[in-house]
Amino acid sequence: MSDRLNAWPALDYEDLAPMVDYVNRVVQVAGKYTLDEPFEVGWGNIVLDVTPRGLSTPTLRQRGVTFTVHYNLLDGGVVIEADNGSRTVPLSQGSVATFYASFCDAADELGIHRPRSSLICEIPDAPPCFEDDNVERTWDGHAARLIWTAFNLAADGLEAWQAPFLGHHPRVGVMWGGFDLSATRYRAQPTVPPPHQPPFMQNAQLDAYVSVGFSFGDAKAPNVGMYAYIWPQPDGLGGRSWGVEGAAWHPDAGLVRLPWAKLRETADPHQAIVAFGDAVYDAAVETAGWPSDLVGPRVEGWYMSRTPAALVQHQHG
Repeated sequence: MSDRLNAWPALDYEDLAPMVDYVNRVVQVAGKYTLDEPFEVGWGNIVLDVTPRGLSTPTLRQRGVTFTVHYNLLDGGVVIEADNGSRTVPLSQGSVATFYASFCDAADELGIHRPRSSLICEIPDAPPCFEDDNVERTWDGHAARLIWTAFNLAADGLEAWQAPFLGHHPRVGVMWGGFDLSATRYRAQPTVPPPHQPPFMQNAQLDAYVSVGFSFGDAKAPNVGMYAYIWPQPDGLGGRSWGVEGAAWHPDAGLVRLPWAKLRETADPHQAIVAFGDAVYDAAVETAGWPSDLVGPRVEGWYMSRTPAALVQHQHG
C-alpha cells in the first residue's frame, strides 16, 4: 500500500464544524453558476470537482466568457479564471457578506454576470442571503487542509467504485448545497418524489438511483464518514452485511453509514470504499430489482489498452 493510501487522518466533527460551515456557504456563491447549465438527472450538472488544492466548478461558458471558479482551500483564496484574465478573492478574513461583495466585484471586472441568486441553501439557521451573513470568520488553514484531504481521499475511492458502471452516472463531486461528496448510479425507472418538498428536492428524485458518498455530518448528526442509500428505499435492508466492518444500516435516517474512524482502521481504506459501494449496489440488485449486468470490468486503463476485447468479455462475462 502506498504512503498516500496510508495518510488517512483522524477527523473530529467539533473541530472541523466552523470551517465546514464557512466553506459550505462560500462554495454556494460560485455554485449558483452551475444552475445556468443544462439540467442533468439528479443535479449532476452542479457538482464541484475535487482538485489538487481545493474545489472547482466545471468549465462554464456564458455570455461570450469562458471561466472556472476554483476554491483553493490549501491557500485560502478563490481564483476566478477566465479567457480574458483572472482574479483572486481572499477567504482568509471577513464575513460571508464581505466575500460575496468582493467576488461580485471581481466577476464584474471579467465581464461575468453576478450569480443570479444570493440565497443560502440547505444550511439550517443560516441567514437568508449571502449579503445578510455578517458574522466575522476566522480562516483555519489546518482545518481547511483536513476538509480537502477527506474529500480527496474519499473521491479517489468513489471514482474507483464508479468507473465500471455502464449506466448513467454524473461525475463524482461535491454537491455544494449539502456539502457532501456524491457518487450516484441511475437506472431508467421513473419514480414518484415525496410531496411537500422543495422543487429542487423533488426533481432530484425523478428516477431510481443508488448513491454512495462522504459527509462531515451536522450538529444534529455529527457522523463524519461514508454514507449510502437506495432510492426508492426498498424493504429488506436490515441485517445485511455492507462489505466493511463497522458499516451498518440506520433505518431512522434511511442510510447505510461507515464511520470515518472505522474506515481508517481497515487495512486499505481506498479498497474498503469500493467494497462498501459494491455491497450497497448488491443490495439494490437483491432487494430493488436493479440489473446485475450494469457493471463492467474493474481494471486499469493499461490493462484495457493491451488486452483483446474477446478476452476481456470472457473474463467478465
